[in-house]
Amino acid sequence: MMNKVLKLDPKDNTLVALTNLHKGETVILDGRETVLVDDIPAKHKFFEDNMKAGSEVYMYGVLVGKVQTDILKGMRMTVENTKHAADPYHYRPYHYQWRGPDVEKFRHRTFNGYHRSNGEVGTANYWLFIPTVFCENRNLTLIREALYNALGYAVDDKYKNYAEALLKAFQAGEDLNKVALSNITPGANRPFRHVDGIKFLIHQGGCGGTRQDANTLSRLLAAYANHPNVAGVTVLSLGCEHLQSSQLKDDIFALDPNFDRPLIFFNQQKSECEESLIQRAILETFHGLMEINKIERKPAPLSKLCIGVKCGGSDGFSGISANPAVGHCADLLVALGGKVLSAEFPELCGVEQELLDRMPDRDVAEKFIRLMTEYDDLAHKVGSGFYMNPSPGNIRDGLITDAIKSAGAAKKAGTAPITDVLDYTEPARKPGLSLVCTPGNDVEATTGKAASGATLILFTTGLGTPTGNPVCPTIKLATNSALARRMSDIIDIDTGSIIDGSKTIEQMGEEILEYCIRAASGEVTPKAVQLNQDDFIPWKRGVSL
Repeated sequence: MMNKVLKLDPKDNTLVALTNLHKGETVILDGRETVLVDDIPAKHKFFEDNMKAGSEVYMYGVLVGKVQTDILKGMRMTVENTKHAADPYHYRPYHYQWRGPDVEKFRHRTFNGYHRSNGEVGTANYWLFIPTVFCENRNLTLIREALYNALGYAVDDKYKNYAEALLKAFQAGEDLNKVALSNITPGANRPFRHVDGIKFLIHQGGCGGTRQDANTLSRLLAAYANHPNVAGVTVLSLGCEHLQSSQLKDDIFALDPNFDRPLIFFNQQKSECEESLIQRAILETFHGLMEINKIERKPAPLSKLCIGVKCGGSDGFSGISANPAVGHCADLLVALGGKVLSAEFPELCGVEQELLDRMPDRDVAEKFIRLMTEYDDLAHKVGSGFYMNPSPGNIRDGLITDAIKSAGAAKKAGTAPITDVLDYTEPARKPGLSLVCTPGNDVEATTGKAASGATLILFTTGLGTPTGNPVCPTIKLATNSALARRMSDIIDIDTGSIIDGSKTIEQMGEEILEYCIRAASGEVTPKAVQLNQDDFIPWKRGVSL
């Protein structure tokens, strides 16, 4: 039988409703009775004791807020009666003892990936188009339409056909409601069988703004050019922008002095005309596609995987189902020698001390403190702060304070020691769990995680979000089964079985790793990849949470 409520840690003075509860109802947990004085929707929290104004609120065993008024036992937590609070943090000598999970069933497993000359292994084989400046976005759009349609990478044919059918029905005076949306399978006629996609990094940078913005963008684009899932690159520049092609080339080779993938540059201001530029770019890219199509998948150990973990459109179940399950998957991969990347620094507010205590290297810990402090200070300078991170959707579904959101969000990173802390665009070099400095914003975070080398991203959501990434296949996990059923076109894995008690967190974590192995091998294609959800937003530091 499904439990009605849950207490996440013995230290907590709040309970979580697992189903809709009603005013006057009596709930019992561990022999303690609570009579509800409010309706408590599923995912929301209520207080286990009477509390005075100013009292501290605990969830997940950490401080998450302070009550603003006197609270009655059984009262619902709201933004009116509870405000964000978090404990201070500092470096402490390392005493953390990690007992890793049993990985015997995965120890000798492999995935079929694309092996690069630098020793990295990709989970996909993409050709990448990069504009150095937003002025080239139109040219990239024209090239994308041409190549996608000709080479079978378009996913919108059914909508084009539908619009054409509507037009014909309109012209014939027929009932538009009787026109059906045809089912067309994308990718059915791809001539390059070993090229998984042609990707385009459309952005609004490269000129204007500050030189710092251009420099950061250059490092970001260089990281994407070096990504294990990228086999070749076409760069389009205007010629007069802040971000010069020469700078991008230098940054590419700074990351890998032995960079040996096809790399083609075009300068519009040195071209005869726009038509000539586009023609040559398509032609030379076509030759490049012929070359990378010769690369085939080969077995690689699971230690070659680099998985990013992300949550977005979070709800009150995120920290209970999907995030802990992803965390167990992360622990499995770390124990197998792989890399795991967690990010979203605004969503680590309130759990800083717990993370610091998992850092064996003092320099790494002090880097984390510095990056967190600098980021929060920059946010305050523009009238914001980490405490303002929860979105209206988060709040409606029970994430009342940033610390509550953060405590649940941190669960997706598992329990392993933290081997490294990476600044934005910095590549992951060390095996194990690393923290990457990015905003909490879905696309900015996934953009940054891919830049650090994630070859798959596990993305948990309670409300549903269509986010993906151009070069890193993104796997969507629903926190609840209702969402998985309602948005089945974007959800890959349903973790709602944890809420109803039919599966444990550990069982779900193993299932997630099994899915990752299949996705990394090209045996299953995540929904975000099928739909070409190629979201890419460079981060301007300090102005985004």
